[in-house]
Amino acid sequence: MGIPLADQLRPQSLDEFVGQSRLIGDGKPLTLAARSGSLQSIILWGPPGVGKTTLARILAHSSAAHLVELSAVLSGVKEIRDVVAIAKKNREDFSQQTLVFVDEVHRFNKTQQDAFLPHVESGLLIFIGATTENPSFEVNNALLSRATVYVLESLTEKDLLIVLDRGLKHLDVPIEIENTAQALVVGHADGDARKLLNMLEIIVAAAKDVSRSIIDEPFVLGVLPRIYRLFDKQGDAFYDNISALHKSVRGSSPDASLYWLTRMLDGGVDPLYIGRRMIRMAVEDIGLADPRALTVALDSVSAYERLGSPEGDLALGQCVLYLACAPKSNAAYTAYNNALDFVKDRGSSSVPAHLKNAPTKLMKDLGHSDGYRYPHNEQEGYAANVQYFPESVEPKQFYRPVDRGLEIKIKEKLDRLRQLDANEINNRRLKK
Repeated sequence: MGIPLADQLRPQSLDEFVGQSRLIGDGKPLTLAARSGSLQSIILWGPPGVGKTTLARILAHSSAAHLVELSAVLSGVKEIRDVVAIAKKNREDFSQQTLVFVDEVHRFNKTQQDAFLPHVESGLLIFIGATTENPSFEVNNALLSRATVYVLESLTEKDLLIVLDRGLKHLDVPIEIENTAQALVVGHADGDARKLLNMLEIIVAAAKDVSRSIIDEPFVLGVLPRIYRLFDKQGDAFYDNISALHKSVRGSSPDASLYWLTRMLDGGVDPLYIGRRMIRMAVEDIGLADPRALTVALDSVSAYERLGSPEGDLALGQCVLYLACAPKSNAAYTAYNNALDFVKDRGSSSVPAHLKNAPTKLMKDLGHSDGYRYPHNEQEGYAANVQYFPESVEPKQFYRPVDRGLEIKIKEKLDRLRQLDANEINNRRLKK
């Protein structure tokens, strides 16, 4: 009792392991390493909840090595010395090798990491380190050169659905989770099996508490913990007035906008609250149709902070007139929200290799930046038909500029770039 579901379902063999198809399977590196029974030191680099600890345990079991687990958060040089003593005893008394697994190895300092080096080099220890941080920066070069780095990726939607199904079967409760609710849970898990199983436990416990057998999307949304942003509470009249101001600016009515502004200032509203709302209007309702609107709004707030009332009120008045008269576009606002919804629904996808930075030899060896085309070296300063989305994500057009203000020019520019993309595709077809 009390054991988290994620621990209860921890795979005991590679056959049970979910995900990491590049590394696990017939002919794949970690499977070959496990079957050989002769392990080398490795570093497992990947996000949380993808099975780094589980892999270390499975590999230790496959090699018949004695496993010692350390947490870099809780351990120091003393604990490392204790592990070395255990390893020497295992070799002398039982002819058994020792595998030391260090979780969050990036938390060890240089001295602690160096303490492993002679024993890894002599073969006394097989070293497996797990880290969520780039080992090129967080692991000493000397230790890094003695270990093979395996890059683990976030679990896919398909992987997480398998984990979800296993979790539900293991809990053995008469509860059905609808497909839309499953998709929501998978999206919230963001590639992390542990997070998914923790959420499943919460959902199932809540469903049992209210004797519910069908889990739908609204139920999941109501059960999962969320962070709420609180706002200062004032009467309906206050919100009605600020709404009227915002809608008057959006509707390009400078006189009505000024009326609502002065009415609220006269009523004792916090002028800086009005300033913050006008910054929001500049971004939400004007956007790239006139990028100067944001500068005007920020400057008006800065002027008020320096002058105070009543002199600073004039800066706010000038700002509201500018915003009301400016060309309107919510294209940037809409694009941002569409992109945010898109990302929330799908979680994280891997960055394509050609877009990754490669400041170290390890990262270059892993293929980072391979095939990257430098736009400044291309015709018109644009690398046509290059994929900047993750490989698993179909490119989407979030931003659609309007035919007003500066966005007229932006639209013309983007249309030209899309034409260059089309030309590149046609040229490739002709060459074939």
